[in-house]
Formats: sequence, structure tokens, C-alpha cells
Amino acid sequence: MTRNKLYSFFLIACFAGYGYLYYKIDDLQNETYRVCIIKNVTGYPCPSCGTTRAVSFLLKGKLMESIAVNPFGILIAMVMFFSPVWILIDSIFKKETLFSIYKKTESIIKKPWIATILILLVILNWIWNIYKQL
Repeated sequence: MTRNKLYSFFLIACFAGYGYLYYKIDDLQNETYRVCIIKNVTGYPCPSCGTTRAVSFLLKGKLMESIAVNPFGILIAMVMFFSPVWILIDSIFKKETLFSIYKKTESIIKKPWIATILILLVILNWIWNIYKQL
């Protein structure tokens, strides 16, 4: 992936997320339609089900509720907050620090033992989501 594609992807994803949160932040508990295709088709939650609610709880200062709904929400909130700022700083100073960190992280994650740990964490989160009947 090139620098421009990565930065564009991050910005589009972040701003789409901001828009979705803006319209859904007060209505997250009374959802009649869920965006998750996996849950809509199978009736079972995916590993990321509840992430929007978790980010919403974080925005309201409810850290424990956010973690209880889906710990991935903290990671997503950090990406949504820091990546646009980081991209702006990279653009102003004509640097590629975010792209460089992304490439290093990608090479680390490709190591089998690290990939295995991360996959196990996702599976555990998925099991937890199913147990909670998200």
C-alpha cells in the first residue's frame, strides 16, 4: 500500500466513523437495525459487534462500560482520534512517520507467533461477544 492510499483510507474511515457516531450516539441503545452483516445473516455477533457502542461510551467518559461492551472500541477510538492529527502533521512537515510506523507494525504482525496471539485475542473477544449475547 502506498502512503497516499493509506492516508486516504484512514481519513475516509475516520470521517465516516465520525459521521456515523454523530447520527447514532444518542440512539445506540434503541437500535432496531444493526449494521453488522454477520449478525443480520447468522444471528450471532461478530468480533467487532458493539464497537460503536464502546466508542460512544468512551466519548461519554464511561471507560468501564466501553470495555465491557467491546474492548476493541478503545483501539478504534485511538485510531479515530490520532490518525487524522498524525496525517495532518505528516502533511505539514512533509514526513511519512505514520506510514513508516504502519509498515513496521505490518512486518511485526506478520511474524507467526505474534499473528497467532492476535488471532487468539480476536477469537476470545468473539466468544465473549457471543456469551454476552451482544
